[in-house]
Amino acid sequence: MPRREQRRSSVFARRALVVGGVQLAAFGLLAERLWQMQVVDAGRYRTMANKNRISARLLAPERGRILDRFGLPLADNRQVWRASLIAGEARDVHATLDAFERIVGLTPAERRRIMRDLFQHRRFVPVTLRSFLTWEEMARIEVHAPELPGVAVDIGHSRVYPYGRLLAHTVGYVARPNQKDVRRDPQLALPGMRIGRTGMEAYGEARLRGTAGVEQLEVDALGRVVRRLDRQAGVAGKDLQLTLDAALHADLRAAMGEQTGAAVVLDATNGEVLAMVSTPSFDPSLFNQGVSQAQWNDWVTNERAPLQDRSTEGLYPPGSTFKPTVALAALKAGTITDKTTVFCPGYIDIGNKRFHCWLSGGHGKQDLHQAIQNSCDVFFYTVAMRTGIDRIATMAHALGLAAPLGFEVPGTQTGFIPTLEWARARHRLWTIGDTAVHGIGQGFTLLTPLALATMVARIASGRALLPRLVRDEVVRDAPMLDLDPKWLQAVRGGMWAVVNDPHGTGAAVKLDIPGVAMAGKTGTAQVVDVSQAQYRAGYDTAKWPWKLRPHGLFIAYAPYDAPRYATAVVIEHGNEGAASAAPVAKAVMERVLRRDPAQRGTPPGPTAMGTTAMGTTGAGKMGTAEAAAGEAAPAGVAAR
Repeated sequence: MPRREQRRSSVFARRALVVGGVQLAAFGLLAERLWQMQVVDAGRYRTMANKNRISARLLAPERGRILDRFGLPLADNRQVWRASLIAGEARDVHATLDAFERIVGLTPAERRRIMRDLFQHRRFVPVTLRSFLTWEEMARIEVHAPELPGVAVDIGHSRVYPYGRLLAHTVGYVARPNQKDVRRDPQLALPGMRIGRTGMEAYGEARLRGTAGVEQLEVDALGRVVRRLDRQAGVAGKDLQLTLDAALHADLRAAMGEQTGAAVVLDATNGEVLAMVSTPSFDPSLFNQGVSQAQWNDWVTNERAPLQDRSTEGLYPPGSTFKPTVALAALKAGTITDKTTVFCPGYIDIGNKRFHCWLSGGHGKQDLHQAIQNSCDVFFYTVAMRTGIDRIATMAHALGLAAPLGFEVPGTQTGFIPTLEWARARHRLWTIGDTAVHGIGQGFTLLTPLALATMVARIASGRALLPRLVRDEVVRDAPMLDLDPKWLQAVRGGMWAVVNDPHGTGAAVKLDIPGVAMAGKTGTAQVVDVSQAQYRAGYDTAKWPWKLRPHGLFIAYAPYDAPRYATAVVIEHGNEGAASAAPVAKAVMERVLRRDPAQRGTPPGPTAMGTTAMGTTGAGKMGTAEAAAGEAAPAGVAAR
């Protein structure tokens, strides 16, 4: 071969070798990459491919129900249609919201709320666009699904309250979680999740909430659902059963009528709360959907404060319903016996001040039995001064007054009873007159209706009962009170005479049940001081402005010879307790005795007192004990 041809052939061979090497390297790299993708990273790319066609959506669990003692639902759930948006599946969130607004409609406030939720939550967390969709709205969304990437319509659950206003304070309400709630528990960011804010909804939150589920949907390139691949509904919340009897509660509410106040009925054998009413009330379902500013302003400006649970948060001077406590304190201290007498001329002078009895002409000579029956103020002024405020406070605590009760409803107030130590800490000179005033349940003493019901249940049973609202907890026998049975019987006898003696202050509410007697105590508590000039001139509190009238109170238990039920009723600015609160107590006591809800088993027959007509007005808030303690104690006031 000529030399020139050899050189050309050699150059060609080298070039071919280089090209072949490059091709071989390229094919090698390609093969290695294919191996990496198809074998080594197969799982990863399979997952990525699934994400293109599978949408995983978290599902809010169904909230547990709240039931009465017979299993009737007090808080339940109903299915609703709702639309939600997953930002991570939307190509343009703003464009999607614009399209949704054209199809269904969004108010400016809803749009701001949605944008706030999108900003606060992660892109894979669904954000509710609209709840409580109508069938027509749901159909329009489905028809326009290609225009709404990331938007899905599903079935959720909404909280409903079958008894509405009737049990709003005790059962409570749920509302949308705020940002702080979501940081504490990210599950709360799910559409439809609600958190208990008050009452037993708040107390049982951990139990009622449940655990979220997940749903896997196959979607097309436009985000439309093709089919459901898998659904795990999660774990529904557990039910919470209460000791309440819903029908008895309705009866008690009906007996209250349009009066502002609170009432509690306890099982005097174990402390179970059978009914607990606070009036006026509110519609708890409004918080589930969102309370308008106008509605909120109406509630908070209403002088009768419908949002306040007066049964556990209302703090009231107890008036003469406190006298049985003072009597027991004196009996235990030995400063009186059941035979001790005090003469009542209608007043008593202490220092340079005159303290009046509610009966201006006086009761004459009174022993303990008569003093309780007639609610003689002079007797209890005298007994209080002999006994001292510290001993009275100690007995009050023993009877459950101004003492922790461990009650389940959040926000329950303890109440307040002063002591010498409290006065010294505030550099306040405590006088014998201060003690006298507290002997008739006035002054700084403030108590809740729940505490008053606990007090009368303890007097009736002789045990340190604690009120309770959750039924499925272990109940242990309460310890006996450190009180001589003779002392308790002396006080009980006086309370029997209040109702059953023709001259008792509560004789008008004697039970109409043959062979069954109720023991009780009336109370009328001043909220403003009454001057000496007013006493001399005579005065009629019924003609005063509503906010200045005395509170009316009544405590009772029955049957007298075998106590089973105890009640306390407070009517704000109701004037005399015998006229305002006592009839409520009589009505509910007769109903509870005939119904006997403490029996285990099926609920008794339908209510005999009819459907409750819910009031729309309510009373001003009671101040806290500390706030009240900063004011001057009214002196020279009378209570019965």
